[in-house]
Amino acid sequence: MTSPPALLIAGHGTRHEGAADAVRALVRRLADRHPDVPVAGGFFGTAQSPLPLAGAVAELAARGADRLVAVGLLLAPTGPIPQPLPDALAAAAAAHPGLTAVCAPEPGPDPRLLAVLERRLDEALGGGARRPGDRARTTVLLTGRGAADPYANAEVARAARLLWEGRGFAGVETAFVTLAAPDVPAGLDRCRVLAAAAPGAAGPVRTVVLPYFFFAGDLLDRLRMQAEGWAAAHPDAEVLVAEPVGAAPELAEVVWERYRSVAEPVAAGGRA
Repeated sequence: MTSPPALLIAGHGTRHEGAADAVRALVRRLADRHPDVPVAGGFFGTAQSPLPLAGAVAELAARGADRLVAVGLLLAPTGPIPQPLPDALAAAAAAHPGLTAVCAPEPGPDPRLLAVLERRLDEALGGGARRPGDRARTTVLLTGRGAADPYANAEVARAARLLWEGRGFAGVETAFVTLAAPDVPAGLDRCRVLAAAAPGAAGPVRTVVLPYFFFAGDLLDRLRMQAEGWAAAHPDAEVLVAEPVGAAPELAEVVWERYRSVAEPVAAGGRA
């Protein structure tokens, strides 16, 4: 019986130890659920990562893998970057003769991940916006990484629309930490106006800044600083910052589904 390809979880662009810990947790979760598949994780797109992609590829090769499927952890495209995942993967695999590697589709705004984002909103609110009347005066600022490519930024706007539908918030606006407008302060300005104009709104304006990326890191630190600076200048507004998706069970499900979409044809001898 042909053994299944290995699974490589590929995070993007961070040197943050907390992000590395989250990927390690995700690797453990998937390895426990699927003991017949070798699993490892690492980061591409940045130097000096505590968990480099090349190291994860080397680990899988040392465990006997001759084929691997990489699932990139991106909620939205980053636009042009110096070394995208296919290039980073090819460079890492080239150091191991006989190892072949392919990329699976990225998670994107999967409904299960939108459910995690809603859970992060509820956690940030401490249960204080569970009633329809409470949610009606709460706005959400979905904040992406930001890219020079407008099509990449448009994916954040698409996710914001999907997150807003049917959840009862006054609105879901978008902002970006870097490279694109509106930035976080400008996004909070828009949320403040939107919440104040919402039908039946009463009491203090409340906005939850929701990171639209997977893990803690420099981006989250910058986002928090920008949100705290805006809140200090607007003491009449309540600003909360939610946690990112993290190594949620739903993320493991989506990663496994993306892996299978490519691994099964590869294991059968087809082309990915």
